[in-house]
Order: sequence, then C-alpha cells, then structure tokens
Amino acid sequence: MTSNDHAHVAPGFPTVGVIGGGQLARMMQQPAIALGVGLRVLATSMQESAAQVVRDVRLGRHDSLDDVMAFAAGCDVVTFDHEHVPVEVLHALEAAGFAVRPSSSALAHAQDKVVMREALTAAGMPCPQWAVAESVSDAVAFGDLVGWPIVAKTSRGGYDGRGVWVLADTASVHELFTSTELSTGVRWLIEERVDFVCELSAQVARSPHGQAVAYPVVRTVQTDGICTEVVAPAPGLTDEQAVEAQVVALTVAGALDVVGMLAVEMFQTRDGRIVINELAMRPHNSGHWSIDGAVTSQFENHLRAVLDLPLGDPSLAAPYAVMVNVLGGDKPDMYHPYLHTMARDPKIRVHMYGKEVRPGRKNGHVTAVGDDLNDLLTRAHHAADYFTGVIDE
Repeated sequence: MTSNDHAHVAPGFPTVGVIGGGQLARMMQQPAIALGVGLRVLATSMQESAAQVVRDVRLGRHDSLDDVMAFAAGCDVVTFDHEHVPVEVLHALEAAGFAVRPSSSALAHAQDKVVMREALTAAGMPCPQWAVAESVSDAVAFGDLVGWPIVAKTSRGGYDGRGVWVLADTASVHELFTSTELSTGVRWLIEERVDFVCELSAQVARSPHGQAVAYPVVRTVQTDGICTEVVAPAPGLTDEQAVEAQVVALTVAGALDVVGMLAVEMFQTRDGRIVINELAMRPHNSGHWSIDGAVTSQFENHLRAVLDLPLGDPSLAAPYAVMVNVLGGDKPDMYHPYLHTMARDPKIRVHMYGKEVRPGRKNGHVTAVGDDLNDLLTRAHHAADYFTGVIDE
C-alpha cells in the first residue's frame, strides 16, 4: 500500500475511512468539509473519482486484508463506497477493534441476495415469491408454480442490471444455467416477475444508538438496468402508500441493525402493493437529488450516522427535485457542454465524477429543483442529453 501522508484533521475531530474510491466517496467530501471531519479513502489509483478530490488517499485493494488493515489504522470509523469487501476482511477489522459501519452482520444482507431474502421474509417484510435453485429442474418447477416469465439473479456480485436475467421458459432456464458458471459461494436466486407500475426507493439514515430518519420516497426509472431518472417525491403515491414504504424501510433498518444510509428499492405493483426488490447499505444513486433538493443530503447524513451524531432533516427543500444521470455516450468531452447547459439554464445543478467517458458509464448527474414537475423533467433531461450528445441545441 502507498499513502498520502500529508493529510491532517483539526484536533478533536474524527476521521472517517471510506473503502472504495468511486463517486459515492467523492460526494462525501463536501459534507465532510462542512462538518470539519477528516475523510480518508482507499482507492486503487489516484485517477479514481474520490481520489481526485479527497486529500487523504491510501492506495490499495479492498480485498487485501493487509491493505485494508493498514488503511483503517488511524480512522475513527470505517464505512463503504460499495459492498464488495470480503466478509473475512470485515471480520478481521471488527476483531481488531475498528468501528465498522454498517457492520459485517448487516452488510451481509446487501452482499448476498439470498441472505437478504431469508432475513426479510423472516421479518415479515413484503417480498416477491422466491426460491433458491440448485438445478434447472428447480427453476423450471418454480416457473411452473408462479407463472412465466421468472427472474434469475446471481446471489452475489450483480449491480446496474448485471447478474439479472428474465427467463421466459424452460429452454431459457437451461441455456442460462448451463452457460453460466457460478463462483464459489454464489447461488441462483429465482423470483416471480413482479407486475409493477413503477419502481420506488425509500431511503433512511440510522445511527448506532437507533435514531433514524426517512427521506421522501422517490420514483426511479431504469434503462437497461441503470438508473436514469429520479423524482422526489414519487408522483402518484398516496400519502398512505408513501408512509407505508417509509415504515418498511425503517423497519428493515432496525431489523438488520443497519448503521448509515440504507436504500430499499421497491416495486409498486398494479394492485397497489409495495414489494421489496433490493437493498443498498450506503449512499445510493436514488438519493443524489438530496444534495440540492433536501435540507440534509444523504451524504451528510451518512457521515452523521456512522459517527453517531444527531441526524439532519431529510425533508425536501422545494416541492420537487428531479435528478437525471449523465451517462457516457460518443462525445468524450464533458466540459465544453457547460457553456450551453449553464447559459441555457442557470438554475440547473451539474455534478461530474471525474471519470473517463465510456458508453453507458455514470459520468455525472444533473439536478433541477422547483415546483413545476413537468418543467423540471424537461430541463433536467435536456441538460443530460446535451452532455451525452443526444441533442446538440
């Protein structure tokens, strides 16, 4: 491991160590500055998103016990930019006395979808019908029972649509299971395909002593498995449905003893039910709107939570906030579009992640905040489309 040894923090103020150098760690830097706390990131290179802006960078790997232990030395608490730290590394950190938040026992539910489904079902939380398939015949029997098509997921490792397949019939099950070799410890999770009208995300922040706050429930739009749009609050939800989703998220956070931010991704079914899809125990793409649109952003509340500070107000700062992701396209230049975007719409907020542009990659996001939802959607999508080259005027 190599390190930047010139970082410091004011006397009496703690240092939060973030394993992972992506955009989530990057967006923790501004609230860390405001709070006066130190932020240290474990990155694989100085070109990673967070490493470009965080002063205290340690270079190493999240799956190397030696690198992670060396990184944690001097940190008051260790948290995460992603869920991919091996469980044995997490256990070693905790055994050495480091404050790991969320803990290994909580994070297990975000690392393994089968573990998640087992815990949520045991807690009485609303889930789709699901099963573990050890063979083609298991999956086929499940499909025959609940109806086709079904959804197959690898229990570990998938994100942004990866590791998820919709299977229409017996032949597609056989093709997937025989062509895909699972890594050690990975299982096939199969679920009913939920007939939904929209996808929702309910985010909460929870501290070690049990204080918790719930953000407004948002509507998310996925394109090819990647979140492309978020609207806060979710339009079309009744007050009762919104409260139900918040209560579910708060209950999950308490039942799993989550510390920090928790995103509970949900489906709203055509018959009005709320069904849990997946969990993320960290700041989440569905909460990026909160930087500009909430009294306290998800990134500040994550830092407050893991430090066991009183949590901030998660309320909307305006009637609506719209976030649209800027995905990489064929235009490698993401700076020149500032001229058009900012001149056309001085109220649009632009957040770039310092990443090399690649098609489909999350290179940044734009946010529009106000009281006219249709206007906000039009403006945010125009800005994002101009950055990606979909439009040129």
